This record gives sequence, structure tokens and C-alpha cells, in this order.
Amino acid sequence: MRPHPSLLLIAACACAAPLDTQEPASSEPAGLAKAPTGDGHDFDYFAGAWVTRQRRLKARGVGSDEWEEFPASLCMNPHLDGLATVDELYFPTKGWAGLTLRIFDVEKRQWKIYWVSSTTGTLGTPVVGGFDGDRGEFYGVDEDGGRAVTVRYAWTKVDRDHARWEQAFSYDGRAWEINWTADFTRADPAEHCVAGRPKR
Repeated sequence: MRPHPSLLLIAACACAAPLDTQEPASSEPAGLAKAPTGDGHDFDYFAGAWVTRQRRLKARGVGSDEWEEFPASLCMNPHLDGLATVDELYFPTKGWAGLTLRIFDVEKRQWKIYWVSSTTGTLGTPVVGGFDGDRGEFYGVDEDGGRAVTVRYAWTKVDRDHARWEQAFSYDGRAWEINWTADFTRADPAEHCVAGRPKR
């Protein structure tokens, strides 16, 4: 199942108050109909190296409020003048990694974001969307433990050197449970990346 990311889950925001894991129900069904459009340069700012604090809900979809925290490092490379990006996210305390592939559909003006975990080697179902200002939302459908879910990635461009990603699932098409967040701080590629990948 995705982190990320793609994936996207800031050290500078570590002092922020914990997020509520359950959002109020909405009268609108969750899903791809809400996916916004964006621009082919939405992820230009994310090129390079990042260090990140990951925060993941220990059990999803059961009303849990127990979280685990762990570090990660990320190296992102743009391709096709930014219309495609690839980043690898390495979790040193977990012993595994993930890869995010983002592709911008010029005609639809939407991103498709795919996630691949080194624990499975399979390409996940994409989430689709784009940015409106500094906030990006991306939606898809998947399953979690045999249960159908709608997936939402939310990206926030905090400033030039900080970004935030969160993943939320909806099991009923109305209420959202945030189950994974990542706070990113820009880092020195020479210190954290080798050939565009995180150092081991």
C-alpha cells in the first residue's frame, strides 16, 4: 500500500500539533470526480534531496489513534522538462524503500502518481489530480485489507525548503481517515544522494 508518497508524506513542522485522524463526514462522495487539474511544473520545486519525518497510523480503518514515527531520505529527479518525475524514498530504520512515479497528462492537465514498494515490487493504482496554489490533491481507488477505499494524497508547498504530504482513506465515500503523513526539509544532494538515489 502507498505511503508516500507516491507517494508525497517537514522536519520544521515537527513542533506542530498532531493531526486529527478522522475528518468530519461530507455530503459529497469522495473520489475521482473531485480530482483537480494542475500544471506540468507542479513538482519542479521538489527536485533534489530531502530528509523527512514519517508518521504512520499503526492500524487503519479501526478508529486507532496510535502512531509510529520514523525517518526517511528522498532523492527526486525530473524528466521530460518536468512532465515526469521519479523519486526514491528510503526508510533506514525499516530496511525498505519506495519509488514514486508522477506523470503529467498534458491534455487532461492532471497528474497520475504511482507508488512502488520494495517489499512487493508491484505498481500500485494511481491517484490523479493537481495543485491549486500551494495545495495539491490527488484521488484514486484501491483496497486496504480486502476493503474498498478511496485514496487521497494531499501535498502542501510550505516554502522553498519545506513540504508536507499526507495520505487519507475513505471507507464509506464520506469520512476521511488520515493514516500517513510526511514532513520534508530540503537537504544537500551531495550528502544524501548517490546517482540520484538515497545513500544507504
